[in-house]
Amino acid sequence: MRTTAHSGIKAEIPPRERILDAARDLFYSRGIRCVSVDEIASAAQTNKMTLYRHFESKDLLVAEYLRSMTASALARDEEVMRPYAGNPYAQLRALIESTGNELRNEVHRGCPVSNAAVEFPDKDHPARIVIEECKSNYRSRLVKLCGDAGYLEPDRLADELFLLFEGACANVQSQGTVGPGVKFTKMAYALIDTHARRAAA
Repeated sequence: MRTTAHSGIKAEIPPRERILDAARDLFYSRGIRCVSVDEIASAAQTNKMTLYRHFESKDLLVAEYLRSMTASALARDEEVMRPYAGNPYAQLRALIESTGNELRNEVHRGCPVSNAAVEFPDKDHPARIVIEECKSNYRSRLVKLCGDAGYLEPDRLADELFLLFEGACANVQSQGTVGPGVKFTKMAYALIDTHARRAAA
């Protein structure tokens, strides 16, 4: 993110981007339902009329916030794996290490998509649709990476890593850096070592 609500949003950034930047800060740090449209507009240095001109409702803003956070996470993962292009096994290990480092960050508040899932149980809510799509796509990418890395049961390994990550995110929120969630990297490395790989891999 180029700017934050707390560091001062640059006036030259277009209103829609300022609004989304402010929403990203406030929704992630405080939760979605407790943040008002007025607070977002104020943090974005604009007004409610402008906000609603770009986002017809808070619900649609929430959905776009989740898409934005998902895109940022995907870009970050791609950046982490890029140095190991052509070596899926090394990419998987790099992704695990990066995830573990993020979980150990004291300002980490878990996965924003998982957090939103708790706040929006209604299956028809615009945010819920984005949540389910995001998690499904993440699992699919993980299955492919495990398969490309030569694992004989990529679906099973991907599911185990996926659940380990989800549990670590929840634990970090409840216990912070003193809980077992910060041991994600070590646990994930041990997990992938228990799975068989093709000899050629």
